[in-house]
Amino acid sequence: MLLWSRKHQRIAWGIFALFFIPLFALPFLALILAAFTKQWNGAFPSVMTFSNISGAFHGDAVDALTTSLTTAMVSSIIALTLGTWAAISITQIRSRVAKGVIQTVFMLPIAVPSVVVGLSLLVAFSQGAILLNGTKTIVIMAHTILVTAFAYQQVTAALTRLDPAFEQAAASLGARPAYALFRVKLPLLLPALTGSLGLCFALSMGELGATALVYPAQWTTLPVRIFGMDERGKTFAAAAVTLVMMLITLAVLMAVSRVRTKANYR
Repeated sequence: MLLWSRKHQRIAWGIFALFFIPLFALPFLALILAAFTKQWNGAFPSVMTFSNISGAFHGDAVDALTTSLTTAMVSSIIALTLGTWAAISITQIRSRVAKGVIQTVFMLPIAVPSVVVGLSLLVAFSQGAILLNGTKTIVIMAHTILVTAFAYQQVTAALTRLDPAFEQAAASLGARPAYALFRVKLPLLLPALTGSLGLCFALSMGELGATALVYPAQWTTLPVRIFGMDERGKTFAAAAVTLVMMLITLAVLMAVSRVRTKANYR
């Protein structure tokens, strides 16, 4: 509902500020301050330092950052491929029962807690013919399962808005289904694909629940490292690592957003 009077607009802005500042602005501000804090005794930091930030680029922290970036990129690409394939394929299925089953399978990971996914993988691949427990593969699998649902959901929503006339025109001109898919449909879906990739990457970078159950010592992601640092009382160092992770994630999302903007322009 639009508010035309200045009085009501001010009231709306006041209500917005009342919820936004304590719920969103203050926690992020406190995190930024903690990243540069050596000692915090009162309402504000008493001793500031840059050693926390420099430490975030050395030792175990930088190894965990590399692990998280690798895991996020690999799992996001796999999730985007699987989600796009499923979203496009389901449009060709006529059976409502089959569609319902496929949609349930792809959306189930976001309907249950992430620890359920982690424990399921741990139980499934800790014995038997396929042993993945203690490997980086099981971590990438957990992240892929968790983010594929978001890729599938976004591509499905984009497909519902896609005008079928473009693909029909290509078919009427003699284009084969594969040619129409790669040269007509996928280019039209490029904004949704890039948006899905960015979302999957951001979600993977911050994933902790399933990862904490399946990760091996040699493949520790950054959220797990941050959790461990905080448990050992290194809160300020954990805040610095968190800030670095946040900035890198935002940089990647901005780059993806730029590609998406160019795709929309085309």
